[in-house]
Amino acid sequence: MKKNFALILSFVLLAFTACNSDDDQHSDVAVAFAEASYNLTNDATPVQIKFSKAAPVAGTITLDITETAVAYNTDYTTSPAGASKKVVVPFAQGATSVEFTFNKIKNATGTEVKNVVFTISGTSLGAQISGNKTIQLNFNEAASLGTALAAEVGGPLQPNQVYVDLSSGKMTTAIRNSWDLGFYSGTDFRVVLNSSVKMAAKQLTTINIDEVQVADETMIISQGTGIASQIDDPTGDITKTTIAAVSATDADNKVYLLYLGNKPAATAPVLGKEGAVGGDARGWKKIRVLRSGSDYKVQYADIAATTHEEIVISKNSAYNFTFLSLIDKKVVNVEPQKNQWDINFTTFTNIIPGATPTPYFYPDFVNSNLNGNAKAYQVLTSAFTYDAFTLANVDNTKFTADQRNIGSNWRGTSVTGADGIPVSQFVLRTDRFFVIKDPAGNVYKLRFTGGAKADLERGHPTFQYALLK
Repeated sequence: MKKNFALILSFVLLAFTACNSDDDQHSDVAVAFAEASYNLTNDATPVQIKFSKAAPVAGTITLDITETAVAYNTDYTTSPAGASKKVVVPFAQGATSVEFTFNKIKNATGTEVKNVVFTISGTSLGAQISGNKTIQLNFNEAASLGTALAAEVGGPLQPNQVYVDLSSGKMTTAIRNSWDLGFYSGTDFRVVLNSSVKMAAKQLTTINIDEVQVADETMIISQGTGIASQIDDPTGDITKTTIAAVSATDADNKVYLLYLGNKPAATAPVLGKEGAVGGDARGWKKIRVLRSGSDYKVQYADIAATTHEEIVISKNSAYNFTFLSLIDKKVVNVEPQKNQWDINFTTFTNIIPGATPTPYFYPDFVNSNLNGNAKAYQVLTSAFTYDAFTLANVDNTKFTADQRNIGSNWRGTSVTGADGIPVSQFVLRTDRFFVIKDPAGNVYKLRFTGGAKADLERGHPTFQYALLK
C-alpha cells in the first residue's frame, strides 16, 4: 500500500512539474509597449506592443484599462473591443510585435484632463513583462502651439539621425549606421537603402545567393562619383527604389550586390568644415529578397560566401518601414511610428542633376516624412515675413511629393575669403522659412535659428516653429 501511494505521489509530482515547466517554457520572451505615453492627435491611433524575440506560438496579451474622465463607447473605443476594463489582443506565431487601435471619439476641452492608461497584465504564453509595462494616451484638443528645439545630430561628424514630431515636440534619435535596409510596410513590397551612409545596390543576373561575388568599386560613392541608378530616388518616391519591387514569383527576384557605404569619420574636422563624409568603409554584402506570404524573406551573406543566412521581416502597419542591420543580423529600431514624426535631421545621398546625374553626399540635411504623409515647402521672406505668416497664407499646391523640400536649402557651406576664394564655413540662411503639414493635417511654420557653435563647429542645428491657426 505504501509502495502504491509513493508511486501515485510521484506521478502527481511529475504531472505538476510538467505543468509548471509548460507554463514557464516561454519565459525567455519579453513584451513591452513601444512607447510610455502618447498625445492623441488623430481619431485612430495604432498602439504597438513589442516582443523581445519572435513569438514561439500564437496567443494573446491581456491589457487592463484605467480611465481618467473618460468612458468606453462615449469617449473612445478600441479594436479589438474591450470589455470589463480589459482588452485582449491576439498575436500570431512568429510575431515580433502586435498592435491594437485606439479610437478617440471626443477631444478634451479647455483645461480638461482626459487619458486612458493600458497596463499589460498577462500573456497566454507566460512571457515576461519588461520595459514599458504601461502606456498613457492623452486626449488633446489641438497639437502643440510650437516651441524652440535643438536637434542632437552629434556635432560635425553627425552620427545621429533625429526624428522630430512637431505636434508633441518629441525628438527620437537613432545611430545612422545602425541599419542597412528598410522594408516598406505599405501595400507594395519595397526595400530602401540607408542613404545616410552612402549605400549603393547593383542588380546581378543570378538568382543564386550562394554564388561568389566580387566587389565593384564603381559603386562607391564619394563627392561626385557613383552611379545615380544604384541609389534610391532621392525624392522619396517609394515606387522608385533601386532594388526592384519584390515579386511574388521567386524566380523574378535577383541577387543584389550591396556597397554598405561609410561609417561616420573617427576624428573631428577643422573648425568650419563638416566631418560626416569620410569614415571607414562598411564593406560589401549580397542579398536576395523574396516574399513569404505577407512578409519579406531576406537571404544575405558576405560576397565571398558559398552559403547564406535568412531572416523573415514582418510588415508593421504602424511604421513606414521595418529596419534590418545586415552587420548585426537583426531588426533594429530607427523611425518612430509613421504618424509620430514630421521631419528628420540626417546626412543624405542626393543626386546632382546634369547631363550625367551623379550621387553627392550632404550633411546638415532635413527630410520630411513623405511616406507618413507629411510635406513641406519653402517661403522666402521677400514674399512674407515669418512673424506675419498665417494659415490664410498657406499655399497647399506647394506641398509637393518630395521629401527634400527642406533638404539643404536652410543653410550654405562657404563664405568668400579675404582673397576672394571661397572658404568652407556653415552659413545660416535667414531669408527663408518653411511650412510643414504633419500626418494629422496640422500646419506649422518653421525657421532655423542656427547650425553651428560660435567657434564655427558644425552639426548643432536649432529651430523654432509655431502652429498656424
